[in-house]
Amino acid sequence: MSENNSKKSLPIYGVGPIYGFGISAVSILFIVLAKKLFHTGTISMLKIPFLILGILFILGGIVIWISAVILAKIDDGIKSNTLVTNGIYGWCRNPIYTAITFVNIGALLMANNLWLLLLPFCYWVFMTVLMKRTEEKWLYDMFGEEYTEYCKNVNRCIPWKKRK
Repeated sequence: MSENNSKKSLPIYGVGPIYGFGISAVSILFIVLAKKLFHTGTISMLKIPFLILGILFILGGIVIWISAVILAKIDDGIKSNTLVTNGIYGWCRNPIYTAITFVNIGALLMANNLWLLLLPFCYWVFMTVLMKRTEEKWLYDMFGEEYTEYCKNVNRCIPWKKRK
């Protein structure tokens, strides 16, 4: 973690509620529509594998969320104007958004409709644009070159070990 004594402060929730509620609403809507309208995407032999994969994505999302919120104590970092780079934040710059995405992907997989698998790509684009236009600008304004270096070494949304 790195300290910054600036008087600026980040919003505690950022744009998370917009992203989380937005993609969750879209997921629910398209799952319902797929059940009623898009039967061509359903493949019965994939039902069990998609169910298992969906459960794994949901569990992975829960683990990532717990790692980001509880273990890395992101709220404390935000309140103290500290750039959190330890724990899951050393693997992924936006793990809470990743967790939300994983849970939604899990639900889409469990619906067993191939058409629904187009949505995660839309979610990724939405998250990338949203992050670049909001939180990444806020963090750069607060932490400058330190944040730029962090971005060079840590992926935006896919948890992966540091590049350095």
